[in-house]
Amino acid sequence: SRWAAPGKPFFFRAPPAAVQTLVLLGVDCVTLANNHALDYGTDALEDTVDHLTRAGIAVAGAGRDVEAARRPAVIERDGIRVAVLGLTDHPADFAAAPDRAGVAFADLSRGTPAWVTSAVADAARDADVVLVTPHWGPNMVPTPVTHVRRAAAALRDAGATVVAGHSAHVFQAVDEHVLYDLGDFVDDYLVDPELRNDLGVLWLVELDRDGLARLEAVPLRLDFCSTRLATGDDAAWIRQRFVAACGEFGTAVGERDGHLVVDWR
Repeated sequence: SRWAAPGKPFFFRAPPAAVQTLVLLGVDCVTLANNHALDYGTDALEDTVDHLTRAGIAVAGAGRDVEAARRPAVIERDGIRVAVLGLTDHPADFAAAPDRAGVAFADLSRGTPAWVTSAVADAARDADVVLVTPHWGPNMVPTPVTHVRRAAAALRDAGATVVAGHSAHVFQAVDEHVLYDLGDFVDDYLVDPELRNDLGVLWLVELDRDGLARLEAVPLRLDFCSTRLATGDDAAWIRQRFVAACGEFGTAVGERDGHLVVDWR
């Protein structure tokens, strides 16, 4: 099966038409754990969860209470059972509580909480594949910060098949089964001329019962609320940066049909 992770997802008060768009795109699961989940309050978050659920789209990382927010979403495709866990390390005041809707909050700067590693381990016993998608670390940094690296190792050791992070608005390196930051898929930020947050990648990850098989990163050009395939100098810049970033972690990157490829087998 293939899982496509288009950078930091959108989170908004979701009218049925918006959810229908996700259905038409073939989206099976979304994570709502991030620093914008409560921009319009708890009622809007609950509305979003309701609309997604009625459309048959699984939700991870947020919910009506802390138990629901921390509960993994489970989907099955091609006979493979996939558990998806979402969490965010900011902001603390968006955290779900026993009687309040919110996000699955984990203060990763202080270490990886026991509930996180326990949830990953429990999911690993019940599913063929465990995807953990944390919203972690600061914005606009090209490499993962120290506490993010520590958390990635803890999640991997707990049983995560793949860790796919987001928050920085620019793509970062791939380490052993860790995509440190997916970057953006649509961007309306002012463009940083050095970090080039107007350039990104679409991530395609191949999974089976044995875990990760291969990753493909498709170069993208992000214009204002518009995304297209990157070409020419843009594609070359993405290739150079991706290969260099992954090289710092000892991850070899190949190329196939214009896609950047990491093979784990």
